Amino acid sequence: MKYIFFLSSLIFIFAFADEHFKYDTLAQDKIVGKDVPIKETQRSVIQDAIDNAKAGSIIKLTAGVYEGNVVINKPLSIIGVEDGVVLDGLGAGSVVTIKSSYVTLKNLTIRNSGERQDLLDAGININGDSAIGILSQCEISYCKVVDSLLGINMELTNNSIIENNYISSKDYELGLRGDGLRLWYANDNIIKNNHLYRSRDMVVWYSHGNTIEKNLGEYGRYSLHFMYAGKNYVRNNEYRYNSVGIFFMYSNDSIATGNIVKSSVGATGMGIGLKDVSNFTIEDNTVVYNAQGMYIDRSSFEPETNNWIRNNKILYNAEALHFHSLCENNILESNIIKGNIDDVVNDSRSSENFKNKFEKNYWDNYEGFDKDKDGYGDNIYRVYQYADKLWMYNPSVKFFYGSPVMSLLNFLSKLAPFSEPLFLLEDKKPKFHNY
Repeated sequence: MKYIFFLSSLIFIFAFADEHFKYDTLAQDKIVGKDVPIKETQRSVIQDAIDNAKAGSIIKLTAGVYEGNVVINKPLSIIGVEDGVVLDGLGAGSVVTIKSSYVTLKNLTIRNSGERQDLLDAGININGDSAIGILSQCEISYCKVVDSLLGINMELTNNSIIENNYISSKDYELGLRGDGLRLWYANDNIIKNNHLYRSRDMVVWYSHGNTIEKNLGEYGRYSLHFMYAGKNYVRNNEYRYNSVGIFFMYSNDSIATGNIVKSSVGATGMGIGLKDVSNFTIEDNTVVYNAQGMYIDRSSFEPETNNWIRNNKILYNAEALHFHSLCENNILESNIIKGNIDDVVNDSRSSENFKNKFEKNYWDNYEGFDKDKDGYGDNIYRVYQYADKLWMYNPSVKFFYGSPVMSLLNFLSKLAPFSEPLFLLEDKKPKFHNY
């Protein structure tokens, strides 16, 4: 009788989980097929002052709107000496283009760049190139960059500081906005205390040795996205209401610590993601209210390397830990895994591709005692994956997860599984208390 009831329940579920039931995805937004004309840039009223200034000069601006586009090709500083100093690009090109080391912009509002993605129109473009070489020791601080396609674009720029800025994009659909902050072959920079709001991504690509700390990212896509980047230090940032919090790809030797990643939106909203990375330390972070707390794909990537995931709080996510494809040599220890719908998902469906070490973690699903009062459970915590856990592989069925029918199916799969469950992991010394 129980199997007849089980089959009847399946028919009920799939009758309602049809093709009309859709979830949002992380797919790139469709690019609108319209040609954006190249608008002519205008010479700013302060360009003469820049051109006539000696290297090392400080240009002080009083409140007012300074229209046109600015090009800085020598070491100097432009500082707003009072509030209300606005540099307006009139919707064409980049508002400020920096082509020199030792340039400082401070206390300015920079707005209204062009909208050409192919030309990387930005509020501020800091561009080294083959002719002038790599730029260094520039500073952008206490500026507001608004209504600009890209906020701050740094290419071939090292040893510079971007701090205490507010950055927001143009009011486009998410995928059509430019990146709030873009580092491209930019090394050893400090990115600190910035607020990125409704831009697209913050990207760190081909860039090494950067410190990214105490930033706030809201309502974007990838609030922080690394590609081919190593030895970066990501600490004490907060990312919320984005599609993805922090995603590391094809990178190594980096540290993420003390960050708060919460409420990554959408059915596949992700807190922290690791793809093809090696020798990472993910430590003391709080990952809460996401569709996927941590997503791990083909990591560690380099042979005989590890990733250390420890002392994190992974709380109240739909999936605490989602492993995809080959995942080996990750060491997960002393984490608190609490309040999640699923603690561990391995969608490779193979234990051969899943060889990781779990130790001293707190699991709120652990059933056991601590008779010797040493703070750790007396029994080993083991996690199995059942072939009839439909919601693992069918997103539509997940809609019914909290229903009485799914609760009953979950109970039946443990009581009398149709097939031998797949062993996923064991924690030989599970922590008994979540403190």
